[in-house]
Formats: sequence, C-alpha cells, structure tokens
Amino acid sequence: MKKIFRFLKVFLILLLLQPVAAEAQTIPTGMPVLAETYRRAQLLGKINPDVSFTSWPLFPKAAFSVQNSFYPDSSLEKKLTPKYNGIIRFGKGKGLFQLLPVTWQQQFTTHHPQGLNDGAMIPSTGYETLFRAGAYLQYGPLQIQLWPEVVFAQNKFYNGYPVNYPDYRWAQYYWTMNLIDLPEHFGTGAYSRISWGQSSIRLTFGAVSFGISNENLWWGPGTRNTLLMTNSAPGFEHLTFNTVRPVETFMGSFEWQLIAGRLEPSGYPPPESDKIYRGEHLYVPKPDDWRYLSGLLVTYHPKWVPGLFLGFARTVQQYHKDMIGNLKDYFPVFIPLGLRAAGGDGELANKRSQLYSVFARWLWVKGHGEVYFEYGRSDYFWNGRDLKVEMAHSGAFVFGFRKLIRMKAHQDENIEVLMEFTQLSMNPSTINRHGLSWYLSPAVRAGYTNRGQMLGAGIGPGSNLQTLQVSWVKSLKLIGIRLERYVHNNDFFFANVKDIRSNWVDFDATLLGQWSFRKQLLLNAQLQYVRSLNYQWQYTPPPPPDYWGGKRKDITNIYFKVGITYRF
Repeated sequence: MKKIFRFLKVFLILLLLQPVAAEAQTIPTGMPVLAETYRRAQLLGKINPDVSFTSWPLFPKAAFSVQNSFYPDSSLEKKLTPKYNGIIRFGKGKGLFQLLPVTWQQQFTTHHPQGLNDGAMIPSTGYETLFRAGAYLQYGPLQIQLWPEVVFAQNKFYNGYPVNYPDYRWAQYYWTMNLIDLPEHFGTGAYSRISWGQSSIRLTFGAVSFGISNENLWWGPGTRNTLLMTNSAPGFEHLTFNTVRPVETFMGSFEWQLIAGRLEPSGYPPPESDKIYRGEHLYVPKPDDWRYLSGLLVTYHPKWVPGLFLGFARTVQQYHKDMIGNLKDYFPVFIPLGLRAAGGDGELANKRSQLYSVFARWLWVKGHGEVYFEYGRSDYFWNGRDLKVEMAHSGAFVFGFRKLIRMKAHQDENIEVLMEFTQLSMNPSTINRHGLSWYLSPAVRAGYTNRGQMLGAGIGPGSNLQTLQVSWVKSLKLIGIRLERYVHNNDFFFANVKDIRSNWVDFDATLLGQWSFRKQLLLNAQLQYVRSLNYQWQYTPPPPPDYWGGKRKDITNIYFKVGITYRF
C-alpha cells in the first residue's frame, strides 16, 4: 500500500506542475468516420506520434492541438473550415459553448442479430436506430458534456437456441447461461431506451481529468476487438481519473485511466428459463443487484524507443451486496495478481471476478504502419512459479497490424490493409485445469456484461474472429471490403457438441463506405453478407458410411447499416 501512495504522490506533483487545461471535448469510442480518421492520421505522421490510441474516448484538442475536434479534415489540412462551427465563447475567453455533432445510425438484419461495437444498440433482428445529439459547456477547468442517446429497435422474434433440442443439450447450454447475463431476446416486442449516452462532467487540469461519466470506454490497441473494454455494450456510469494527453517524465510518457463504475443487469431471462431437467430447474436466477466495477489502465511510452507503447489493464467486479466497504472493496485493482499474495483462497470468499491483460503497440510513422498485441488472463495465478510454468492458463489474445500504402499518382490517397486475430477459446492448459471461458464467472454470475451485452470483446465467450480488410482511403473518405471468419463459442462446442461436422462458423463479406458532403455531413454505410454454417450448432449426421453428408442448418443473413453525422 505504501508503494501505491508513493506512486500517487508522484503523479500529484506532476499534476501541480501542469497549466490549466484547454478545451477537452471527446471523440466517443467508435464514433463513425472520425475515430478511425485520427488513428490513420497518426500513421501518416500528421499528428502527435506520442499518443498511444489504447484508451478511449479521445481528447483531440488536448492530445493533438487541433482547431476543432470534430473537423480533423480542416484541422489537419488547414481547409474546409465552416463559416459557423457551433462555438460561442464568453467570459473573456474563459467560457465556451459548443453544439456537438448530431449522429443518426440505422441498421437492419434479416435473420438473427449481427454487428459488433454498436454501443447502446441491442442484439436484435429487424430495424434498429440510434440518435445522439448534445452540447458542450466549459468554464475554466469545469467541462460539462451532455450527449444523450435514444435507441429504438423493432426487436423482431428470431429462432435462437433450438427449442427442439433434447433436455440434456439444454442442460449443457444453461451451464454457460447461468454464469453470464447474455439474453437471446430483449423482451418480446419493440425496445426503446433513452440514456445519458456519451455524457460527462469533468474538472481538467493540464494533462489530467477527474469526473463522472457515462461514456463508452475502449482499452487496448485492437480495432475490432480488445479483451477488457469495448463499445459492444452501452456506456455505464463511472467515476474517472484519467489523462487527456500523455504526461511527460524523464523516462518517457504515461497515459492512464482509473475508474469506479456501476454495472446493471439486463432484466431479461435467457430462453426457455422454465425448463426442468432431472427434477431441477435449469435456470438459476441471478442476484437482482448492481455490480461495482473497478478498473485501471496504464500505458507507457519509453523515450528511447519511438513509437512503442507498453500497457497493462485490469478490471475487478463484485455485487454491491457483497461489498464490506473497506479500501480493498473500492480499489481491488491494486490487490496483488497472485492468489497467494492476495490472501489465498479466502480472496475468493469476497466474490470478486477479475480480468487483466498486457499489451503493446508499435507505431512506424515512416512506414505508415503499426503492429499490436494484447494478451490477457481471466484467472488468478497462485504464485510466481505457477505463472512461469502455466503462463497460458486462462489466456486469450488479440493480434493485428495495419499498413497504409500511398498511391504514387495521388499522394493524398492510400490503400489500407488491416488484419486482426482474436482468440478467446480455451487452450489445453485452461481445459486441463478445469478453467472457465472468458467473461463467465461463478462468483459474479452476471459475467462481464452491462445491461445484457459484453463489456469486453463483442464476439463473446469462447469465440474466435479473424479479420482482413482492404480499403481505399482519402481523408474522411473510404471504400473497402472486409472479410471475416467468426467461430461461435468454441468452448461450448468442444465441451458439449463435439461433432466436428457441426461447429457454428460464420463467413462474412462486408462492403464499407464513408464519405463527406458539403463540409459538415459525414455518411457511413455497411452492407454485410453472412453465411452461418451449422447455425446454433445444428447438424444431423447421415447414416454410415457417408460421414460428411447429413442435414446441415446453413443460414444466410443480411446486415445493412447506414448513418449520418452533422457537424456544426
């Protein structure tokens, strides 16, 4: 504990040495068009190469000194500045009022839920829409960002886990569903919700900010997935102490975020929750209680290695009713990672569930590329020796790289190649130690979710995803194609289904488009063709000797998404 206080003292001294902060509007996690534009601009050497892009939301004015956070095209290229930008200054320059961009996203799915990283939108079939609008007010160090979101979903019924499966298959299914809050359906009719969305209230001094926020978070270097924080679920209320730009020290720069948040249950039961098997109800109701989430991310950029970022992230959650109220309850992210050092088996009696990862991102500005990697564990190790001999236990990883290739005939145009691999399925070490899939928890049976959706990688427990994307890019404009292979819950498959002919695998092909119109309008669109092989692991074997024949359940699913953003 003394080391923790010494660490905090150093950063408080750094804080006092900082001047009062400038404007600190945020670019939300996954904001259409703008979010990726900033990351590409860094690869092209147009903005500060010392920002890690491993923690979102992004603070462009503080991090990159741009003129207007929502006009990277004008701020970076010194043109296309609108006559009216929605900004009013007052109080002799101490105050600022700004209208935030208006975003309207719509999507339609034909057969079953599709799509990753869509925030407050729910997994549903049919038509769904999200609308966001708001304003930003600053006076001195005080910043108030009101950016609420409205979601409406047609939420049509679709066939999920087959009702006609035998009871023993449903018992296997519920072994998973009793350890996580991931309902198939969010009710039986239309769904709507109004939330605070990407709103926050902050006090910002120099490079650091304190406040309360409902914004989505993204931790880690991945672009399609990261292990601990993504925008696959709605944003959640949290207290935050974070940097808005790197803090420079004699050994390099640091970025961090420390949060204390509140996670909510979905309120919806899993399918067929009244089923009985061998005289017992398959569904075990989860506690009707919110969960306290403590999280810490630290990213270090050593000054001796340009472009290299090294990081660590950890989250710990527990039900509110299980909190005693001591310091360990409020800051469990500072408890040792080793189970023995944390108090032995008694630590499990505190009913906590944790995840942690280490990651690296290496940026090559001259080569206009990057490579990144994240490796995480979902279980404690007993001591240092256990970690050394069974390092792979409960492991998962994300690996990817991106390269921008400038076109000789048009220097402002690039071909972007992006590849990313995410593996959450259990490895032999985890299976041998009777481990659990990522995001499941017997101690916190809502799992790693908020309002029924994944806080971590949107592909969900036991799943794997391989992505290849090739695009033509020019500033805010993009036309591309993305190919993906998505393996659904391999852990469930290997433990229960086992027939190698019936693994549920999606092959996706997606046309991508982004365009800017009349300076202020941004359009984004996706058209995705999905071929689900053995949907919900449905496959009927043929009689011998025909092994690979049989009745397959292959489904075609079409997903269309279109959105428009108006920048003042």
